[in-house]
This record gives sequence, C-alpha cells and structure tokens, in this order.
Amino acid sequence: MATMAQEFSKGILKENPVFRLLLGMCPVLAVTITAINGFGMGIAATFVLLCSNIVVSLIRNVVPARVRIPAYILVIATFVTVTDLVLNAFLPALHDALGIFIPLIVVNCMIMGRAEGFARKNPLGRSIIDALGMGIGFTLALTILGIVREVLGAGTVFGADITGTAFEPMAVFASPPGAFIALGVLLLIFNVLYKKMGLE
Repeated sequence: MATMAQEFSKGILKENPVFRLLLGMCPVLAVTITAINGFGMGIAATFVLLCSNIVVSLIRNVVPARVRIPAYILVIATFVTVTDLVLNAFLPALHDALGIFIPLIVVNCMIMGRAEGFARKNPLGRSIIDALGMGIGFTLALTILGIVREVLGAGTVFGADITGTAFEPMAVFASPPGAFIALGVLLLIFNVLYKKMGLE
C-alpha cells in the first residue's frame, strides 16, 4: 500500500489529472485564457474534490451499492453549489469569468472518478490526502496552461505586463484553437520530463 507521501504526490506528478490522465478537459481548455482563471478554477475544483472525498469516505459503508452513484452526484452538486454561491458573493469578477464551468464541476470526471475509484474504498485520512494531491495537481496544470496562454496571447502574467511594447501578442492563444495548441505542446514537454524522471 502506498505511503501518505506517495498518495499525495501521485496527483501532482505520476497521475496528474491533466498532464497524465487527461481528465476534466472541458474547463482545462475553456477557462485557461488567463492564469488567474486557471488558478481560480483549480482552487474551486480542489475544494469540491476535497469536501466530496471526505463525505463519500464517511458514508461509504452506509450507502447501498445500487444508489451510490446518484448519492455521490448529490454530494458533489451540494459542494459545487456552495462554491458557486461563495464565488458569486466574494469574487464576482472571477465568477463571471468562469461562468457555466463552475456548475459543470458536478460532471467533472476527475471528481467523480476520485469519489468512485478512491474515496469509497479508502478511509478518511487517505481520501483527504488523495483529494489534496489531485486537486493541487489539477490547479498547477490549469495555472501553467493559463500562464502560457496569457503570456503568448496578451503578454501578461496574472494581469501584469511582462513583455513590454516590443512583443506582439498572438491572439490565437486567447482563442479555443490556442488552448489545444498550448495543451499539446505542454503534454509533449511533460511526457519528455516524465520519461527522464522514470514516471512513464
């Protein structure tokens, strides 16, 4: 059985939801126009994942097998609603930028996959560590992709100009095709790094 450290680090490196498992691609491609959007979506998804894993792990022995999927969806939807309301109340600009992709966290296959594939089979402590590792890995991936797209598409990082007037932004990276291009290049880079690290 994996140690707690291995359980935590697998979501960041070996089983990164974006760069290794290619999960949750809808928000990955749609909201990463800027680094702050990617970071915000990652934090929102991490919160939902952590809370869902906690509840699913706690109720795993009392929910009948035949209704476990609807029960998990209800749990996830509850925390997505909380996230949506909190963002709308305290970070309205980010809430507007993320838009429909906040409610769509309910059907994010990474979150349902961790609930079904991990939290329902493991005790609370391991479920929390798994959620934190996967959530941080997801957040890092979205933030990295957001930084790349923002730098190339606008010449800024987290809204701060870093390239000056000499740089001509490439508008394609602020569009949907740019998301696919940037993600493809990052997947290539990370696959090479994973091979060198012996994580393939």
